[in-house]
Amino acid sequence: MRYLGTVLMFLALLWHGGLQAGTFPVADRVVVDKSDRKIYLMQDGEAFRTFTIALGIRPNGDKEYEGDFRTPEGTYLLDVRNPNSEYFLSIHVSYPNGQDIRQARAKGLDPGGAIMIHGQPNEPTRSETYYQTQDWTNGCIAVSNSDMIDIWLMTANNTPIEIRP
Repeated sequence: MRYLGTVLMFLALLWHGGLQAGTFPVADRVVVDKSDRKIYLMQDGEAFRTFTIALGIRPNGDKEYEGDFRTPEGTYLLDVRNPNSEYFLSIHVSYPNGQDIRQARAKGLDPGGAIMIHGQPNEPTRSETYYQTQDWTNGCIAVSNSDMIDIWLMTANNTPIEIRP
Protein backbone atom coordinates (compact mmCIF):
# COMPACT_ATOMS: atom_id res chain seq x y z
CA MET A 1 0.00 0.00 0.00
CA ARG A 2 2.95 2.30 0.64
CA TYR A 3 3.61 2.77 -3.07
CA LEU A 4 0.00 2.91 -4.23
CA GLY A 5 0.01 6.73 -4.32
CA THR A 6 3.21 6.75 -6.37
CA VAL A 7 1.83 4.18 -8.79
CA LEU A 8 -1.43 6.08 -9.19
CA MET A 9 0.44 9.35 -9.80
CA PHE A 10 2.70 7.63 -12.35
CA LEU A 11 -0.26 6.11 -14.18
CA ALA A 12 -2.15 9.42 -14.10
CA LEU A 13 0.82 11.21 -15.66
CA LEU A 14 0.98 8.56 -18.37
CA TRP A 15 -2.78 8.75 -18.97
CA HIS A 16 -2.82 12.54 -19.22
CA GLY A 17 0.29 12.77 -21.37
CA GLY A 18 2.61 14.13 -18.67
CA LEU A 19 5.07 11.32 -19.32
CA GLN A 20 5.64 10.08 -22.81
CA ALA A 21 8.16 7.53 -23.95
CA GLY A 22 8.92 9.76 -26.93
CA THR A 23 10.59 12.30 -24.63
CA PHE A 24 13.11 9.74 -23.37
CA PRO A 25 15.81 7.78 -25.19
CA VAL A 26 14.64 4.23 -25.80
CA ALA A 27 17.01 1.28 -25.41
CA ASP A 28 17.57 -1.01 -28.36
CA ARG A 29 19.15 -3.56 -25.98
CA VAL A 30 19.49 -4.13 -22.23
CA VAL A 31 22.57 -5.71 -20.66
CA VAL A 32 22.68 -7.10 -17.11
CA ASP A 33 26.09 -7.72 -15.55
CA LYS A 34 25.39 -9.97 -12.58
CA SER A 35 28.93 -9.80 -11.18
CA ASP A 36 28.89 -5.98 -11.10
CA ARG A 37 25.21 -5.78 -10.04
CA LYS A 38 24.43 -3.38 -12.88
CA ILE A 39 21.85 -3.08 -15.62
CA TYR A 40 22.68 -1.01 -18.70
CA LEU A 41 20.25 0.52 -21.15
CA MET A 42 21.99 0.47 -24.51
CA GLN A 43 21.51 2.40 -27.72
CA ASP A 44 23.70 1.86 -30.78
CA GLY A 45 26.19 -0.17 -28.74
CA GLU A 46 26.64 2.45 -26.00
CA ALA A 47 25.19 2.51 -22.49
CA PHE A 48 23.14 5.65 -21.93
CA ARG A 49 21.80 4.72 -18.46
CA THR A 50 23.17 2.47 -15.72
CA PHE A 51 21.33 1.23 -12.63
CA THR A 52 22.31 -0.80 -9.57
CA ILE A 53 20.45 -4.10 -9.20
CA ALA A 54 19.70 -6.87 -6.73
CA LEU A 55 19.51 -10.48 -7.91
CA GLY A 56 18.27 -13.83 -6.68
CA ILE A 57 19.48 -14.79 -3.21
CA ARG A 58 21.83 -17.37 -4.81
CA PRO A 59 23.29 -15.06 -7.47
CA ASN A 60 26.24 -17.16 -8.69
CA GLY A 61 25.58 -19.43 -11.64
CA ASP A 62 22.84 -19.78 -14.21
CA LYS A 63 19.26 -20.56 -13.28
CA GLU A 64 18.63 -24.29 -13.68
CA TYR A 65 15.24 -24.97 -12.10
CA GLU A 66 12.24 -23.49 -10.30
CA GLY A 67 13.17 -22.59 -6.74
CA ASP A 68 16.96 -22.43 -7.13
CA PHE A 69 16.89 -18.66 -6.35
CA ARG A 70 19.22 -17.91 -9.25
CA THR A 71 18.90 -15.26 -11.94
CA PRO A 72 19.14 -16.76 -15.45
CA GLU A 73 22.01 -16.05 -17.82
CA GLY A 74 21.60 -15.72 -21.56
CA THR A 75 19.72 -13.70 -24.16
CA TYR A 76 15.99 -13.14 -23.82
CA LEU A 77 13.35 -10.49 -24.57
CA LEU A 78 11.50 -8.03 -22.37
CA ASP A 79 8.10 -9.21 -23.53
CA VAL A 80 5.26 -8.26 -21.14
CA ARG A 81 4.67 -5.31 -18.80
CA ASN A 82 2.68 -5.52 -15.58
CA PRO A 83 1.67 -2.27 -13.84
CA ASN A 84 -0.28 -4.29 -11.22
CA SER A 85 2.57 -6.47 -9.98
CA GLU A 86 3.27 -7.39 -6.34
CA TYR A 87 6.30 -5.16 -6.85
CA PHE A 88 6.52 -1.59 -8.08
CA LEU A 89 5.95 -2.27 -11.78
CA SER A 90 7.44 -5.29 -13.54
CA ILE A 91 8.66 -6.22 -16.99
CA HIS A 92 8.78 -9.93 -17.83
CA VAL A 93 11.97 -11.54 -19.14
CA SER A 94 11.19 -14.30 -21.67
CA TYR A 95 12.96 -16.99 -19.60
CA PRO A 96 12.84 -19.96 -20.12
CA ASN A 97 13.83 -20.30 -23.75
CA GLY A 98 13.98 -23.65 -25.57
CA GLN A 99 17.52 -24.40 -24.42
CA ASP A 100 16.64 -23.65 -20.78
CA ILE A 101 13.64 -26.00 -21.00
CA ARG A 102 15.67 -28.81 -22.58
CA GLN A 103 18.46 -28.53 -20.00
CA ALA A 104 16.06 -28.57 -17.06
CA ARG A 105 13.98 -31.46 -18.43
CA ALA A 106 17.13 -33.50 -19.13
CA LYS A 107 17.70 -33.36 -15.36
CA GLY A 108 14.04 -34.08 -14.60
CA LEU A 109 13.48 -30.51 -13.39
CA ASP A 110 11.02 -27.69 -14.02
CA PRO A 111 12.94 -24.66 -15.41
CA GLY A 112 10.62 -22.21 -13.66
CA GLY A 113 9.63 -18.84 -15.04
CA ALA A 114 8.19 -15.52 -13.89
CA ILE A 115 11.58 -13.80 -14.15
CA MET A 116 11.07 -10.04 -14.09
CA ILE A 117 12.79 -6.71 -13.81
CA HIS A 118 10.88 -5.00 -11.02
CA GLY A 119 10.96 -2.39 -8.29
CA GLN A 120 10.58 -2.85 -4.55
CA PRO A 121 7.78 -4.90 -2.94
CA ASN A 122 4.48 -3.04 -2.63
CA GLU A 123 4.15 -4.58 0.84
CA PRO A 124 7.72 -4.80 2.18
CA THR A 125 8.55 -7.37 4.86
CA ARG A 126 12.09 -6.11 5.46
CA SER A 127 13.77 -2.74 6.00
CA GLU A 128 14.46 -0.41 3.09
CA THR A 129 18.19 -0.84 3.75
CA TYR A 130 17.86 -4.61 3.28
CA TYR A 131 16.35 -4.19 -0.20
CA GLN A 132 19.08 -1.68 -1.14
CA THR A 133 22.05 -3.73 0.03
CA GLN A 134 21.18 -7.44 -0.41
CA ASP A 135 20.39 -9.87 -3.20
CA TRP A 136 16.83 -10.64 -2.15
CA THR A 137 14.73 -11.86 -5.09
CA ASN A 138 13.71 -15.39 -6.03
CA GLY A 139 15.65 -14.96 -9.31
CA CYS A 140 14.41 -11.64 -10.64
CA ILE A 141 16.32 -8.42 -11.26
CA ALA A 142 15.27 -5.73 -8.78
CA VAL A 143 15.91 -1.99 -8.86
CA SER A 144 14.73 1.02 -6.87
CA ASN A 145 11.25 2.27 -7.68
CA SER A 146 12.55 5.47 -9.27
CA ASP A 147 14.93 3.42 -11.44
CA MET A 148 12.04 1.14 -12.39
CA ILE A 149 10.10 4.12 -13.74
CA ASP A 150 13.06 5.04 -15.94
CA ILE A 151 13.50 1.46 -17.18
CA TRP A 152 9.74 1.19 -17.86
CA LEU A 153 9.80 4.39 -19.93
CA MET A 154 13.09 3.71 -21.73
CA THR A 155 12.41 0.18 -22.96
CA ALA A 156 9.85 -1.15 -25.40
CA ASN A 157 8.21 -4.55 -25.65
CA ASN A 158 10.47 -7.15 -27.25
CA THR A 159 13.67 -5.31 -26.37
CA PRO A 160 16.50 -7.89 -26.24
CA ILE A 161 18.07 -8.41 -22.81
CA GLU A 162 21.41 -10.12 -22.30
CA ILE A 163 22.10 -11.38 -18.78
CA ARG A 164 25.82 -11.98 -18.23
CA PRO A 165 27.45 -13.91 -15.34
